[in-house]
Amino acid sequence: MSDKVYACIDLKSFYASVECVARGLDPITTRLVVADPERESATICLAITPAMKKLGVKNRCRVFEIPPGIDYITAPPRMSAYMDASAEIFSIYLRYISSDDIHVYSIDECFIDITAYMRLYRMSARELVHMLMAEVLRDTGIPSSAGIGTNLFLAKVALDIMAKHSPDGIAELDEGSFAADIATHRPITDIWNIGEGTARSLAGMGIYDLAGVARAPERILYDRFGVNAEYLIDHAHGREPCTIKDIKEYRPSTTSISHSQVLFRPYSFSEARLILREMTEVATLELVGKGLTTDRVGLAVGYNHSGRYGTSSFCQPPPTGASRRLAEPTNSLRTLEDVLLSLYDSGTDRSIPVRRLSISFGELCDEIYTPISIFSDSSAAMKEKALLHAIVDIKDRFGKNAIVKGSSFEEHSTARDRNRLIGGHKG
Repeated sequence: MSDKVYACIDLKSFYASVECVARGLDPITTRLVVADPERESATICLAITPAMKKLGVKNRCRVFEIPPGIDYITAPPRMSAYMDASAEIFSIYLRYISSDDIHVYSIDECFIDITAYMRLYRMSARELVHMLMAEVLRDTGIPSSAGIGTNLFLAKVALDIMAKHSPDGIAELDEGSFAADIATHRPITDIWNIGEGTARSLAGMGIYDLAGVARAPERILYDRFGVNAEYLIDHAHGREPCTIKDIKEYRPSTTSISHSQVLFRPYSFSEARLILREMTEVATLELVGKGLTTDRVGLAVGYNHSGRYGTSSFCQPPPTGASRRLAEPTNSLRTLEDVLLSLYDSGTDRSIPVRRLSISFGELCDEIYTPISIFSDSSAAMKEKALLHAIVDIKDRFGKNAIVKGSSFEEHSTARDRNRLIGGHKG
């Protein structure tokens, strides 16, 4: 059994709680949803308060799914406010815990290695975590819950499944109590990192909980899930060897950059083509700013659910996509734009309106290791690189909209509006 003790602290309905506190309202009893009222009713609620959940409203529901008889407040998303609140809460943790022992999992959730601090503050794990939660509530008004475990997995599972049923919002697990309380828990999708696809595959094998995974022959699991079977097997026994130190020291062997955009309305082929050019520029400037090059480009196009122009079909047309490996690594906007537009022009169904675009740059490499081709115009390449670096510098100093192309002023352009967003939402 591990001699480590971890806590996983989650800020309850974080965005909604921030909005309640800003209005002087109780985050627990107030009926509030965070959603952009300027978008269509199909827009997703980014957060809802516990009072809405008590009325049966599902988290991450769409606005039109909220029953009409419920009276509630709609708060437009303010991502900069949520980021500020998250940073303030992180600073509260730093009063007691070294940053080396904190892993920020998301804007509203973090893991903390509390092993050494229990002795330092002469507190039990539960007392220490309760103190941190109380400090956050006192200073910010944001409520929280927590899981405590002898590894990161157990701490997360204790939070996700058990903490909501605990009077103080804190739950504890070790490998022994995990076997007794969690191994037979259903649905299995409640378990961290087990999605619907994995659950369907397991169900096809007659497995519906982690106890079933633990009983299954490992060879069969590896045949079905490959290397991912290792995680399933470990978690079925309540094991997790990864530590916060391991996470902080990890460096991925390959990286990628991707950008995706859901359009606010169905776009024609030519309108979406402009959006693709804008997205390519943004992604390329990211490459240039980070001093990286790519030699693999990908594109995916999603279509409007109503099908072809002038029809009323509700079938979802399948997306189209393609990728291409480049002859040599590059961060040239001209080259990358040519490739992506070529993929778009050759693979997109022009009879169906476009609703989603996604691009990716893979096999990234530091540009200092990128060879110079004897077939390229080095003078033109250097001029373009200098221009792109100048654009990056201007945007960094004066904002993303300090310099934009003339096409960004066309009616169907989204570049200037998206430059004002934080995390895809208004700041």
